Amino acid sequence: MRALVACFGNVLRGDDGFGIVVAERLRSGPLPAGVEVMEVGIGGIHMVQEMLDPVDVLVVVDAVDLGRPPGTVLVLVPDVLDVAALPVNERRDQLADMHYATPERALMLAEGLGVLPATVWLIGGQIARHDVLGEGISPALAGAVDAAIAEIRCVLVAAGVTW
Repeated sequence: MRALVACFGNVLRGDDGFGIVVAERLRSGPLPAGVEVMEVGIGGIHMVQEMLDPVDVLVVVDAVDLGRPPGTVLVLVPDVLDVAALPVNERRDQLADMHYATPERALMLAEGLGVLPATVWLIGGQIARHDVLGEGISPALAGAVDAAIAEIRCVLVAAGVTW
């Protein structure tokens, strides 16, 4: 089994760096065989390229703003837009992003290319603020890193990974 944990974020935009902090923490400990941790940053196209070598499970980690208390960890099944169902002009607009900086766009491209696995999870950390520039995540989100890693382990074990 091959599982990819793809961590999105921009370390120069405060809480948006949550996924990168999670990736660094995951890499600091032992990982099960077949589990790869990737720092996607703001270049989701790299995640899509990595999935050209098929993966069985994809876990995306990112900062989210869903109006929850800061530091809340959410486990979601992402709703991926099927670009083939869109009119041609809208399809071009959706696929024009060369970086695929957001997980939504990267997942949409992966689906369009037929490389998105059947099992996809999003582990999100609720941000405290979205308008902060500079390195370092908020204390609330820093306190959520261990909970996010626990959720990553849970979904991977549920998918058949031995941890």
